[in-house]
Amino acid sequence: MPRRQAGKLLAAAVLMLPAAAALAQAAYPARAVRIVVPYPAGGAVDQVTRRIAQKLSEQTGQSFFVDNKAGATGTVGTAQVARSPGDGYTLLANDTTYSILPQVFQKLPWDHAHDLVPVAGFNFAPTALVVANSSPFTTLGELVAYSQAHPGKLNYGSGGAGTLPHFATEALKAASGLDAVHVPYKGAGEATLALLGGSIDFQIASTPGVMGQVRGGKLRLLAVSGQQRLKALPNVPTFAQAGAPAYQVLNFTGLWAPKGTPEAVVQTLRKNNAIAMAGADMQAFADDMGAVADVAGGPAFADKLKSDARLWAQVAGKLGMERQ
Repeated sequence: MPRRQAGKLLAAAVLMLPAAAALAQAAYPARAVRIVVPYPAGGAVDQVTRRIAQKLSEQTGQSFFVDNKAGATGTVGTAQVARSPGDGYTLLANDTTYSILPQVFQKLPWDHAHDLVPVAGFNFAPTALVVANSSPFTTLGELVAYSQAHPGKLNYGSGGAGTLPHFATEALKAASGLDAVHVPYKGAGEATLALLGGSIDFQIASTPGVMGQVRGGKLRLLAVSGQQRLKALPNVPTFAQAGAPAYQVLNFTGLWAPKGTPEAVVQTLRKNNAIAMAGADMQAFADDMGAVADVAGGPAFADKLKSDARLWAQVAGKLGMERQ
């Protein structure tokens, strides 16, 4: 082949590379996508992620499946995603716990600031103050008044030191004057069982994790976070209405992708998430769980993560908690 002709073919091939890459990205996803949930099956993050994975599978014609990789407050599964190729085929699902991790661990097995790209936050769930249905406390005010009159007598459960329920309850103590002793368990579900069994007095939980017990008449909500009451429980006041307006903790489920994931792939994921959450079935699913089927993508999600990080740094400072 003449050198001039070979040169033209090479130049044409080089020019075609960006178009081929764009076509490959436009075809995303071309195969199954794994979503790592760094917690055991059955929790709020797991439940919401499985529903969104089902919707994404229906919308794209490719399988989005959940892979539970629990351990060490979610760091085992998260580190696995951070080390994965940035191609959009391995994603992380987490909640606001992700912003707490730097306050719990002295050194994380990934670069918290750079190794994962925030894709979108969705299914925003209020945190709720919950007691057993047999509890004598029917309002936040009663609980606070009793705790102040009997210091050290009340206790609360969480899924462990440094988890969202732990930090969220400490934030409530600061916002309301509530006095209570922390009792850590191996998971939020175990803490709920302790509440049902009478071993603890109350719990702060994400509404999706306790709505089944509330509907079954076994647990009672005293207050929920957020700006308005839940559609599913219109008689339960917000924390502001119950006397703690400074308490603004709002949980969410979100997706992250490894760094290096093409922007076109990230945008495709954001678009498909927004379409999924706008569906009537997902709206009903969120309502039933006591959540809001909202979506925050791009800068809005990044800003939410930053504001959460500031709050948890303040809580950790007051706790004087030593990082692991």
